[in-house]
Amino acid sequence: MSENITVAGVSVDTRHWIGGRRVASTSTFTDHSPIDGSALGEIARGGPAEAEAAVAAARDAFPGWAATSRAERARILHAIADGVEKRIEELAIVETTDNGALLRSHRRGVMPRVAHNFRFFADWLLGLGHEDFDTRGHTNHVSWDPAGPCVLITPWNAPLMLATWKVAPALAAGDTVVLKPAEWSPLTASLLADIAAEAGLPAGVLNVVQGYGSEIGDALTSHPDVRRISFTGSVPTARRIAGSAAANLTPLSLELGGKSPLLVFADADLDLAVDLAVEQYDNAGQVCLAATRLLVEEPVAEEFTRRFVEKATALRQGDPREESTDIGPNIHPRQLEKIDGFVRRALAQGARAVIGGHRNEGQYYAPTLLTDVAQDAEIVQEEVFGPVLTLQTFTGEDEAVRLANDTRFGLAATVATGDRERAERVTARLVAGTVWVNCFFVRDLQAPFGGSRQSGVGREGGTWSFDFYCDLKNTVTAPKGWNQDHG
Repeated sequence: MSENITVAGVSVDTRHWIGGRRVASTSTFTDHSPIDGSALGEIARGGPAEAEAAVAAARDAFPGWAATSRAERARILHAIADGVEKRIEELAIVETTDNGALLRSHRRGVMPRVAHNFRFFADWLLGLGHEDFDTRGHTNHVSWDPAGPCVLITPWNAPLMLATWKVAPALAAGDTVVLKPAEWSPLTASLLADIAAEAGLPAGVLNVVQGYGSEIGDALTSHPDVRRISFTGSVPTARRIAGSAAANLTPLSLELGGKSPLLVFADADLDLAVDLAVEQYDNAGQVCLAATRLLVEEPVAEEFTRRFVEKATALRQGDPREESTDIGPNIHPRQLEKIDGFVRRALAQGARAVIGGHRNEGQYYAPTLLTDVAQDAEIVQEEVFGPVLTLQTFTGEDEAVRLANDTRFGLAATVATGDRERAERVTARLVAGTVWVNCFFVRDLQAPFGGSRQSGVGREGGTWSFDFYCDLKNTVTAPKGWNQDHG
């Protein structure tokens, strides 16, 4: 296989990165661009042998990295951030070509956030601590000790940003990493390996292996030398990973799917509420946090729908590399078929497509709004992960909360209301890891992030990330027993 491919003028190595060097595999898989379906290149397809080599490299590198001072770890993480910032344009165009998200978003928001992930956790590490406290004259001292090799499995919808959301705190904590990117969007993870090496990260501290979950993922998650597993993706895959990890009691962090609601009360600013609703089509609906269930109070439902349709039909769908495009393609033909299947079944069961409800040419699905849907319908209960929203109406807070909480998920929720007291009452009753009031997708890395119910296990962000990636230790010291001759 060719060791490098050229994507939009950028050279990308298609081999694994293990122990500080590039490693080929005997087999490959083809990576396609969702923009036009073209083949981007053949990617090294790892299996148990590559998994074993990557975990061994991480295990061997762990003692040295764990012993590295906090200040030096932070310095290297800042150097990685510098490298990302120097290559923002390259990273942006490669990721847009690979996963179809908007180039303008990658340039202005996503790739700068990648650099910020490293800077934030580098700085948080330097301030990480807990005040000593006294127990009957004894001193308690809490410390965060590096845990060991970590396996990080990341999704295809925001490949590099979500990968570094895990990689940065793991490295800051003193752990070593085996990163497995999604097979539908592997390219920027390979570039990250180059950037980390150029920044001076020691060999074996970050390893990147590519391939299918059934071939290399299972070998990674069941490995007895792995001390932490973090996964972002679907509930069925999470169950499989949890089963693999169970034999070794390997701690898990799982950020899974969602079926989040947007509650629009009659006292809300309707223009704001409509803007929030249309924003849910971002990244062609391929956002786990997306509020795909629009719940609108009956007195304003007709007017809300009219304004929504006006704004949503003005969105431009097309080539994500063009500045004027609002919605790009969906990631893969299989995902497109899944989205269309959800919609076709909903329509057959009596739902009405106010807008959309069909494929467009290529891997593009029309922004869709479905009404006349029952609460127990598949389209209301299951995550579609495409540009498909449903609209239901409610009367009063009790019904709004009941509908909002009536799924197996609990990742996020959004509330639009002009009444502060109502916002406080409603948000207190919602089952969700994150609730936004009159806003959406405002995220701070120091805040806890994760889901309730089947939307996930655990929280990451700020100290919560270090709590996961470290072994917490409490050292209790008695006031007596010291040999005075030795001070």
